[in-house]
Amino acid sequence: MLKFGKFIAKHRVLILLIGLLLLIPSAIGYLHTRVNYDILSYLPKDIDTMVGQDILKDEFGQGGFSLVLVEGMSDKDVAATADKLKAVDHVSDVVCYQSLTDLTIPKEILPQKVFDFFNKGDTTMMAVFFDDTTSADGTLAAVDRMREITGEQVFISGMSAITDDMKHLSDSESIIYAVIAVILTSIVLVLAMDSFLIPVFFMASIGLAIAWNLGSNFFMGEISFLTQALALVLQLGVTMDYSIFLWHSYKEQLLTYDNKQEAMAHAIAATITSVVSSSFTTVAGFLAMCFMSFTLGLDLGIVMAKGVVCGVISCVTVLPAMILIFEKPITMTSHRDLMPDLSGISEFIVKKSWIFITAAVVVLIPAFYGYNHYNVYYKLDSTLPAELESVIANTKLQEDFNMPSTHILLADAKLPSKSAKKMMNEIEDVDGVQFAMGMDSLVGSAIPEEVLPDDIKGVLKGDKWQLILIGSEYEVASDEVNEQVSALKDIIKKYDSKAMLIGEAPATKDLIEITDNDFKVVSILSIAVIFLIIAITFKSVSLPVILVSVIELAIMINLGIAYYTGTELPFIASVVIGTIQLGATVDYAILMTTRYRTERSSGKSRTEAITISLSTSIKSVITSALGFFAATVGVAFYSDIGLISSLCVLLSRGALISMVVVIGVLPSMFMLFDKLICKTSSGFKPSTGTPVSNEQELSPVH
Repeated sequence: MLKFGKFIAKHRVLILLIGLLLLIPSAIGYLHTRVNYDILSYLPKDIDTMVGQDILKDEFGQGGFSLVLVEGMSDKDVAATADKLKAVDHVSDVVCYQSLTDLTIPKEILPQKVFDFFNKGDTTMMAVFFDDTTSADGTLAAVDRMREITGEQVFISGMSAITDDMKHLSDSESIIYAVIAVILTSIVLVLAMDSFLIPVFFMASIGLAIAWNLGSNFFMGEISFLTQALALVLQLGVTMDYSIFLWHSYKEQLLTYDNKQEAMAHAIAATITSVVSSSFTTVAGFLAMCFMSFTLGLDLGIVMAKGVVCGVISCVTVLPAMILIFEKPITMTSHRDLMPDLSGISEFIVKKSWIFITAAVVVLIPAFYGYNHYNVYYKLDSTLPAELESVIANTKLQEDFNMPSTHILLADAKLPSKSAKKMMNEIEDVDGVQFAMGMDSLVGSAIPEEVLPDDIKGVLKGDKWQLILIGSEYEVASDEVNEQVSALKDIIKKYDSKAMLIGEAPATKDLIEITDNDFKVVSILSIAVIFLIIAITFKSVSLPVILVSVIELAIMINLGIAYYTGTELPFIASVVIGTIQLGATVDYAILMTTRYRTERSSGKSRTEAITISLSTSIKSVITSALGFFAATVGVAFYSDIGLISSLCVLLSRGALISMVVVIGVLPSMFMLFDKLICKTSSGFKPSTGTPVSNEQELSPVH
């Protein structure tokens, strides 16, 4: 590694130039990486709700759909509006009461429930079908165009409209996320570092790594909007430690080597050894998410693991080059350490360790209860700003038509008309079902099928499948709608074993069931992998249990707070926090444990070794935690997207909680289990010939 360090130091200008040139392909890759704003699209492709969407697209030429409300228009104007909407690119069909009658069939002939389905007071509803999936680029462009050509009397609801608004909101906020995170993190670094200018180069180095990471997402084809939003702040917060370590190592090497290049070469060598091993736990936490069947975990896991690797590479190549090139201005802006001496706090914690052990046990009980009882939400648009067009439209749909959700039933096109009508009658008897409308709702003795316009028949019936719309008065993701979906599936399977129920509510029900199992698997896997890494690193049986338990306590406190404050968390919160907070902040515990082992093996007593390990680690732990906090807290308070805001609140709060628990509880655990640790771990006992301190050791309950 020393040869590598010497190469970097010698060719520093070339290294920096290469790092900057890599921004070109990174920018190209970033601009050509599609962003997916539809969380439900990450469900497994082999479940009915996903298979049904493919059938809907392949046979009917329809992917997503929106229910459009038209207020205060005559039949003629409604029909004209429908024609305008149908002319929009990627709109395949528009179905409304006026199109059913084609303005030639008397309204009186149609069943009353058909009229009631489309009309409430002076508001008329039409169903607009798109030729691509809910969140496809063409569909979102169609929603934008529909809004352009319609006036204030038209309200576009549905998942496509929500996704489109979320896209515009996320795109408008992304740059602000970066600015806030950089400013707040720089403030922390100015206070923690000994130079006013060095934070600039830290930010520049990490910024390059973030750009490389985002640019390399091109090879994935697309990433989720959640991944794109979190990637920047998480990579900044997680990898900042590596830059701090390099800088401190360089300053130490300058005490030994007068030649700055030689000092930097040794600093790079030391950093690679420490940072690579440190990054293992973080990467392991992210990669654990890749094993979710809900593939948003794979998306986020790969991007963030890749981001950590990019951060390590930049830290040992570009950052050293910058420091050497701009060494003079960095030196000129040096200042004294602004952080106060914390040795007194360290001595107090070790001396009164029983207080912190007792506090941990007392806090554990309510934290564990809160951790297992906080409420989650799955309906992502429920936390979007009320003034968004899609939220206004959905609210109006619920108020005027009492129809917060709509299901689509795909049944065999050859299902006898008598059976289809009987099935729809049973469906309408299910609690919360407002209507069931298909081809057999429209045709009969009064209206032969031949009389219906061809485009209407094409919407409702194909060669292999027929489509039935089911309106529900229950909210998506509610217990009531989930029970309703189960009841509907039982009914439709009696008439057609291959029938499928699709739509937002059935897909969300699948999401609830799938992620519930996924999160348990990922949680166990992440703990097991990090447990194994710690066990191998310290050659210990006891330390993995102690270190993981300490961070798990911090995670329980973090998520448990949501229960006691009555805060609903997004469904993905537990797995994101459970893996990221564990993987990122367990490094604080590893840092302290490493110094504890060094001091214990040198012959220091228990109390002395733990006091030294805490006093030498406390500033690093605080700096790291505050950096993570700064990178995420600004986004938490700024973002109008509830999902992103909630996750950043948890991440920022989790960094501070982990900091407090590691500083207070971990040394106390060392005091309590010192004998067990020394017996079950390698490298803690003094080697032969090393003098052992005769200092009287304090009891942890003294």
